[in-house]
Amino acid sequence: MAFREVPVFEVREVLRLWLDGRGLRSIAAVTPPDRKTIRRVVEVAVRLGLDRDGGAAQLDDEFVGSVMSELAVGRPDRHGESWAAIAGEHDRIAGWVDTKVPVVKMCELLARRSVVVPERTLHRYVAEHFGGTPVAGSTVPLADCEPGAELQVDWAKLGFIVELDTGRRRSVWALLFTSVFSRHCFVWLSHSQALDAVIAGFDAAWAFFGGVFAVVIPDNMKTIVIDADATDPRLNQAFVEYAQWAGFFVDPARVRAPQDKARVERNVRFLKDSFWAGESFVDLGEAQAAVEDWCRVRAGMRTHGTTGLRPIEVFVEHEAPVLAPAPAGRYDLPIYRDAKVARDHHVQIAKALYSVPGGLIGQTVAVRADTKLVKIYARGVLVKTHARVPAGHRSTDVEDLPAERTAYALRDIDRLVADASAHGAAVGEFAKVVLDHPLPWTKMRQVYKLLGPCRRYGDDRTDAACRRALDAETDSVTVVGRMLERALEAETTEDDPVPDNVIRGRFARSDDHFAVTPSGVTR
Repeated sequence: MAFREVPVFEVREVLRLWLDGRGLRSIAAVTPPDRKTIRRVVEVAVRLGLDRDGGAAQLDDEFVGSVMSELAVGRPDRHGESWAAIAGEHDRIAGWVDTKVPVVKMCELLARRSVVVPERTLHRYVAEHFGGTPVAGSTVPLADCEPGAELQVDWAKLGFIVELDTGRRRSVWALLFTSVFSRHCFVWLSHSQALDAVIAGFDAAWAFFGGVFAVVIPDNMKTIVIDADATDPRLNQAFVEYAQWAGFFVDPARVRAPQDKARVERNVRFLKDSFWAGESFVDLGEAQAAVEDWCRVRAGMRTHGTTGLRPIEVFVEHEAPVLAPAPAGRYDLPIYRDAKVARDHHVQIAKALYSVPGGLIGQTVAVRADTKLVKIYARGVLVKTHARVPAGHRSTDVEDLPAERTAYALRDIDRLVADASAHGAAVGEFAKVVLDHPLPWTKMRQVYKLLGPCRRYGDDRTDAACRRALDAETDSVTVVGRMLERALEAETTEDDPVPDNVIRGRFARSDDHFAVTPSGVTR
């Protein structure tokens, strides 16, 4: 498997987990990068001044961008030496897989051949090349976590609701939240499984529980997990940033491994049989109110078959006091796009244009846009921030454009007049006359044409020609150019030297002979 560049949101998540006090192995278990990459990220961040006691406020865009710049230098192209050593024993490992030799035993057998590799690396190699762990071992019941530590989440399709006004049958999906410790649950109903519906469900869950759980264990829904993998899942950037905002960590379950989220899996059937079966609701609002009452009374007050306790009572006594505070307000869900910088120094996001600093034309940048700000990243480094504008509008920073084109691009009439005045007072006055029009920006090209002779003939001659044109009450730039050309031709004729090789005739008369003398005046 080729080297995968670590995106900026994963670097931020690794550092956030490290600041939370977790070790490298623990971080590697819940994030896509391996331990070597995590160790390198942490070392670079510490070298750049990250203080483990300083809190997550240190992870601003500027600092994370500095870490990304350091990580981009000298990055490897492929797997490390351990992976290469394992690949050299591929045929032997294939035979062990066929005979169902456990990976732990494989490590011992390889060590006897002087091939010492980490067991985790060998697990990843076997999973990638042979379709998963070769031997399915026995299982044991997992011990319950600490109160408020884990919350399991899964989707379940309940059925349909027929809209009264349109008669349309619409699917009803239930986003089911179950506490691992107390078994207390919450259900959020929705007509879709889109990201905004998922985040709305999480917000409602935090309000229902009165706080935030430390770790969320979701199913491999595409809104949370983009690429599912047992050891290296790739999470949706939007949901990771939501988790950072709300203050919880994400540890997705494995694919086709219901035992990873057994608490919520068991509640799916209970929800369908106890709540939805035999019911008829007018709309989704009525169903949501009914299911919340079901969570508090029927599901919350029942005697759980495993614990022998009532989930809501266990939750109120042990979990509610230790939950993190629920976030204030609603999350501003952003959109993410990869945009190419056009020749006009702008990128298009949500049908609006935003300027980008020069030097990035033709390159692809990452854009994050919420309802207030648009942030543009180049290789993980924040290069520009704009206020969000409506569709059809543009946000242009003058500093992002070439200085010589700024006035024309922004239709800045005053600046264009100031540029003309710099070549002479008459030039500036003539430019004002040209631009004195109901639509002045339609005359800007004529002023640019007027500035051309200033470079060709000089400021003094152009200023004098503009003065004569103003006296003649003309605003034609073409006339000014013609005046300058004729003046240059006249100067060239007067300055031509008289040739000194002319031979005068023997009987040629002097110049005075041809002079005209007024009558009455003696020569």
